[in-house]
Amino acid sequence: CILCSRPAQHTNSPPRLCAGMTALQFLLLAQGASALHVLRLPTAHLRSAAAAMGEIHRVPAPAPVSDSASLAGDMTGVTYYEDKLCVEEEECELPEEGEFTVAILGDLHLDPRKMEDYETGRGHFLPIIEDAQRRGVATALVSLGDLGESKSVDPENTQELFAGTTACHELAAGYLSSFGCPYEVIGGNHDLEGIDEFSTDEANLEAFCRIHHKPTMQFCRQIADRTLLVGLGSTVFRTAKYTSHEVTVDDEQLAWFERLVSEHPSEEGWKVFVFTHAPPIGSGLRVLQENHVVNGCCWLNHSGGKNGDPRTTTKFIELVRRHRCIKAWFSGHFHLGQDYQDSITFPTIPREEGPYPNRGSCVFAQVGCMTTRSTRDGKRHSRIVKGTKDGFEICTINHKKGGELRLDATVTYDDASHESIVMAHPHEDYDHDLWFQAYTPAQEDGCYISSPAGVLNADGTWDEKTVCWWHMSDGAVLGVHDGMIIEYDASTLAPLGMVVSKDELAGRKVAVIDAALNPPCDGAECDVPKEQALVLYDDGDEGVTVVQPNEDGSYWRKIVRNKMVRMKEKRRVQAGRAYAEAAFDGSPDAFEGRVVSSWGPYTSIVGTAVKTGVAGLTTQAENVAKAEQRWQSLGSEEQGRAWAATGSQLADAFNKVDADGNGSISHAELAAAIKVVDPASTAEEVATMVAVADEDEDGEVTLSEFVMLMLYQRGPALAK
Repeated sequence: CILCSRPAQHTNSPPRLCAGMTALQFLLLAQGASALHVLRLPTAHLRSAAAAMGEIHRVPAPAPVSDSASLAGDMTGVTYYEDKLCVEEEECELPEEGEFTVAILGDLHLDPRKMEDYETGRGHFLPIIEDAQRRGVATALVSLGDLGESKSVDPENTQELFAGTTACHELAAGYLSSFGCPYEVIGGNHDLEGIDEFSTDEANLEAFCRIHHKPTMQFCRQIADRTLLVGLGSTVFRTAKYTSHEVTVDDEQLAWFERLVSEHPSEEGWKVFVFTHAPPIGSGLRVLQENHVVNGCCWLNHSGGKNGDPRTTTKFIELVRRHRCIKAWFSGHFHLGQDYQDSITFPTIPREEGPYPNRGSCVFAQVGCMTTRSTRDGKRHSRIVKGTKDGFEICTINHKKGGELRLDATVTYDDASHESIVMAHPHEDYDHDLWFQAYTPAQEDGCYISSPAGVLNADGTWDEKTVCWWHMSDGAVLGVHDGMIIEYDASTLAPLGMVVSKDELAGRKVAVIDAALNPPCDGAECDVPKEQALVLYDDGDEGVTVVQPNEDGSYWRKIVRNKMVRMKEKRRVQAGRAYAEAAFDGSPDAFEGRVVSSWGPYTSIVGTAVKTGVAGLTTQAENVAKAEQRWQSLGSEEQGRAWAATGSQLADAFNKVDADGNGSISHAELAAAIKVVDPASTAEEVATMVAVADEDEDGEVTLSEFVMLMLYQRGPALAK
């Protein structure tokens, strides 16, 4: 049977399910009821009831939440009458107090042509959800965004990207609704990417919210007594200040979130579970890849959000530290699995002991991908959270192992501000070196340079194994990791972005010097920090590079602009090339020059940051010469005959890295292909060869371009 608790505004007895009445009819009759419990109903009724509940009781997210609020999925206030619900021959299975189950999906990137993994993954969730519902446990589904494939799903007829379109969101809404429980979804960095269908972010956002029946991007759902599920989503794509792949939570959502956690303190028993596409800086999650660091899209509001204000970057972790009601925070974005030690992080020190690595009372958890197409490390994972009034469990559903359910961590509430945490499984961590693990500095790591002055690497041997970090006089934190100079956030010591790339740093000395503006001082005047400069140089005559900070005082290179700007720039470059070809007797073959743009040394139309240096200006000129020689050797007549003799070696090398079979590969994939063909190439040589090879700087290389580069020595021609 079904029992609904009495609405606060009514005094009559709760309605009862009558013979012959469907669950949906009952819900319509019981409008205004604040909660629904389903016990031992057929699956079809469970799904219709859950769907109806989600439609009837959804409320605008910005509305303040109170102890008696009637929110979507509110399971509070239910009274169980065991003598009325149970029969003698049947055992009652009643939930624990405050029990709930939440299914969490990472980046979906739905492609209507390839739905097999999604159907299989849903099949792994359904028995868990249905079992919980049979026992009267509150259930919900949360999707962390990036719902559609960021490419055409009908390439023969259109080049329109699928992500962010009406068709994408309708497919996603249908899929998420098929899990048989209310669902919530927040926007990722691709969910407003319907650039051909919608002219503005606002129009795209309206379609997103309308199709998913959301009054706003953010949501708040009360899942159990004094337990809230809260989501924040990205609302910026076309107008992003820097890369469109930054997950941007706007100021209105941030103010709403701050108000919500302030009004629901842990001292009154409130627990808040937060869901965002990317994690906040300071979360301690280190399951990152190099591209997220160098492109400035690891964290929420990584480059300061819509207005470029760095205070919005650290605002999230500051709220976590201040409000102990925030118990867990789930995010996706990185497309990596949940086996690594860095996939879950925990509170480490009490707030009274300092700001770092203070993570309040919050457990941060990475969520993987369900499908083979989307995962970067081959792992196919989702998460389940099971909670009660006493704590919660975080579990992994392993879709690659037939839906195996693994307990990852158990969190017990000791009191309002303290938790006991037990890790339940050893982390596999296999092949972890294949994935960039962002180094996080710590005072006790032995890598700190306490008084940086003069040359920091006298022998010039900083390489990919070097780890060190230091403070500049202006408070900026810089360090060396993975062959790059990286800037770290001063408050959390989390990586912000690349300052100097591998190609520019290799073989060079690094010095911190006093800037010429420092005047002589005497007495108290000397307490004022001196201005410093970071410089790179060679023992030879290659010159000195002065690493200039940005206008906002940060050092990391905000290289990549938003996608709309880059697409317009690319079209102008293509128009310039067409004009030049027409000017040379109308023959494309007659024009052998290179079309370049007028921007400065730290921007381009490339969608991925590759290097900070400019060949012939801030990097060693011989790097380009070496790249030309390497292309020459790879494309030699002798090597060409060898490849021709073997038939398809080049195509095989290309296809091994063109995993989705779309006929083009990225810079990173090209580098992998070069290593397959020429294993002797060093990382520096490969990086420079890739830079030389990308003629139109669009970040993509086709199979024909790759073959031409290898067999017909186009590399040297492109470098002219």
